[in-house]
Amino acid sequence: MKLKKQLKWLIIMLVGINGFAQKYHSDKLIPAASVDQYRAIGVSVSSDNRLFVSFPKQEENYQYGLTEIVNGKRIAYPNEEWNKQGDEKDHFVNVQDLYVDANDFLWVLDSKPSPASSIFGDSGKATEGQFKLLKINTKTNQVERIYTFDDLDKTKSGLNDIRVDVKKNVAYFSDPSQAAIVVLDLKTGKTRKVLEKTPYTLADPSIILSYDGVDMRDKNGKPFTSNVNGIALTHDFKYFYFKPINKTNLYRIETKYLIDATLSKQDLEKKVEDMGNVGVTHGLIADKKGNIYLTTSLDYTIKYITPEGKLHTLVQDSRLLWPDSLGIGTDGYLYFSCAQLQRDAKWNNGVNKEEHPFQIFKIKLP
Repeated sequence: MKLKKQLKWLIIMLVGINGFAQKYHSDKLIPAASVDQYRAIGVSVSSDNRLFVSFPKQEENYQYGLTEIVNGKRIAYPNEEWNKQGDEKDHFVNVQDLYVDANDFLWVLDSKPSPASSIFGDSGKATEGQFKLLKINTKTNQVERIYTFDDLDKTKSGLNDIRVDVKKNVAYFSDPSQAAIVVLDLKTGKTRKVLEKTPYTLADPSIILSYDGVDMRDKNGKPFTSNVNGIALTHDFKYFYFKPINKTNLYRIETKYLIDATLSKQDLEKKVEDMGNVGVTHGLIADKKGNIYLTTSLDYTIKYITPEGKLHTLVQDSRLLWPDSLGIGTDGYLYFSCAQLQRDAKWNNGVNKEEHPFQIFKIKLP
């Protein structure tokens, strides 16, 4: 049996590497929404299964930063005004990630890093990034609070993903640019940077993403790389999972240690647990059973690791082109975006290889 499993995994990897997986569609995968030529990034789902999707600001093919999908249509959220051009204080700049917390508040990370801090290779000229976090009441559709990260070094930060711990009243962010986890006190608005530039948050430079035999490099030959990126928070708020994209091991730490400001950097590092090799991955999310879902573009899969540390493949499908952000509904489905980042012109000698329409998919939880 063990030999069969090893053989199956080898076949999956070879299929992905050689591009044959591009012909394979799984009947498990269900299109949840077509978003035309607009690249979706953030995905989150409320307890009553409202689907929220965000879109990064691009020079082309951009209309709304944040939407709710209603009857398959993108509706500007929380309203049209927030999605128009305008003052950074009350308009979206670049919506990066979304998270519906345990109390059904929608947290919106509006994050536009400086050019030197963006994994997207932003061509803007600003020397300082623009960051804010919105807390939106999904019952009233009103913005209740805005955090502005006044103590964050905005020339170096690149806030990427968010999870909110309502039990401890804090938010956790991945910051690939600083190779750190940022902890925001939701009462005071102050931040702390932890696990900065540790073996758990730094990318492995020897890991080069490759698709159909072609390395993912820019015009100068620089390969794509991301430090700590995907993050997940268990439903009991006990564990925080995290990993760089360019690293194969998954890590976790108890949240009681993350919020303990009395721990030294060395003592905090000792609290990190290595969950083993899961491969190159992008987005992470936890379900109520404690399973951690991991998306990966290299072999077109979504996998999950159980609380016992066993790794399973949920689905493999050629349409999983850089599966990214995830949300889980009470309807028993996992929802996620496919960002197609590896098909950007930046990584293909100036040739845009995106496949339209961009899709939001869903798949039944195991």
